[in-house]
Amino acid sequence: MIHKSLHRTGICASLAAVLALAAPAQAQFGNIINRAREAVTGSDGCGESGGRSGAGGRFLGGIAGRTAGSAASRAGVTQFVPLGEYTDQLSTTIACQLDPQEQKQAADATVEATRGTEGDDRAQIGASSQWTSDTREGVSGTSTVSSRERSQTAGTDCITVTDVIIVSGEETRADKRMCRAPGSARYSIAA
Repeated sequence: MIHKSLHRTGICASLAAVLALAAPAQAQFGNIINRAREAVTGSDGCGESGGRSGAGGRFLGGIAGRTAGSAASRAGVTQFVPLGEYTDQLSTTIACQLDPQEQKQAADATVEATRGTEGDDRAQIGASSQWTSDTREGVSGTSTVSSRERSQTAGTDCITVTDVIIVSGEETRADKRMCRAPGSARYSIAA
């Protein structure tokens, strides 16, 4: 009787060990990815994080973000780390769904859509720029200037840009308020 009980306990322990070893890659790498994400965006992961870090933080965040993003991609995780170098162009809602190369494409689309025209460097309402992922199928996006605000600060030009991304057939839409101070070359997300 004791021998059967020990035998069953041994089998259960062996089965548990095998299942633990066969866990999906995303479970095995989850803590590493989550710690990197927290280091870059704050303790709330891809939620709205506190203020922006300085240039050093953006540099280190970019390195950590690319490393974690690559690990996440290989592990099949679909939530990415926002790269610090694009925080002035991308909302966290959008960045968390895009791999590092897609974040660059989306940020470039925002810059293009807000560029303005020859003779009027202000962003034009309705101006739009589209992109399609170079790294994943079924991922694309659009940035469109949707409105202009009256300036609360003399000389500051503020607009609203609507980002729409499609990832595997699911659409995500996010509005971002962007401003450009006098003398600034481009619009940046306003706090």
